[in-house]
Amino acid sequence: MKRYFGVIVLVAGVLLGAIMNYRNASARTREAQREADVQRIHAEYLERVGWMRANPDENAYRDELKSFFKNYFEQVDDHLKAFNGNKNFDGYLVELEKRADSGKDERSGDRKAFYDYTRKLFDSMREGRYRPVWTATDKGMRLDVVSSDVIMVMGRPQVRLQLVLWGAQRFMKDEGKVRKMMTSASFDTVWKLTDAKGKLLGEMRGADPSMKIDHPERFIPEFPPQMVLGHYDLDLMPNEVAKLEMTINVSSRSTSGGDATANYVWKLDVPSEWKLGAGETWEGATQEERPEDEIDPSKKAAAE
Repeated sequence: MKRYFGVIVLVAGVLLGAIMNYRNASARTREAQREADVQRIHAEYLERVGWMRANPDENAYRDELKSFFKNYFEQVDDHLKAFNGNKNFDGYLVELEKRADSGKDERSGDRKAFYDYTRKLFDSMREGRYRPVWTATDKGMRLDVVSSDVIMVMGRPQVRLQLVLWGAQRFMKDEGKVRKMMTSASFDTVWKLTDAKGKLLGEMRGADPSMKIDHPERFIPEFPPQMVLGHYDLDLMPNEVAKLEMTINVSSRSTSGGDATANYVWKLDVPSEWKLGAGETWEGATQEERPEDEIDPSKKAAAE
């Protein structure tokens, strides 16, 4: 009887091991299928996005945005349904809250701010509300000014220029057990303020935008690939300013060593809500000597 019992136990152990091996193999196969489907979605996206980045017609670009994102997010939704994915897109936030509760992350508040910033743009794209106020393309990269609202920043009204850059070069780097996305996108920005006759009244300079997010998929894996997010906050401008010229140079280096420097110039009439009241001074302004003909174009014309 003991002999039979030993055989029964042995058979049960073999069957249990076979079941566990089958489940593990099935899980690995399922994960491989999921990853392959993600790669397929990204490949199709990258085949279509080249035209969106390069289309020189601003109006045509804006008209195509809704259908472009609709196609991408329909594939994302089908993928999440097929593989029981997170349809709330809050996996990073859930993990962040767990780490915060355990006291392992003292910067959870900052990280949540980056997630929230990314999520707001993600939702606008997914819901068909993404429509930039200004856009331009150069060197295969497109720059969008998504919004230009006046908001309160640390108790002061500021003009927030929210940016999205499409197509900066990037690559995945292995750092031990961690894989990190390395994105090459350096900004150099100049704002020139002039009166109605073109006389230079002031100038501002900036480097990389604030809240620069060069790998949005870190926060939301389903975010459209190869974008850089960020914003500039500008002080309100002197009341006599009539026109603004914003020049943004973006440098990006490929893994093969090639460099591309894209140039974007936005000229606009300054809205009244961007200006200080009559008699209010421009805080933080400094004086600098410039040639007279650089300040006032009429002087240059007269000299010629």
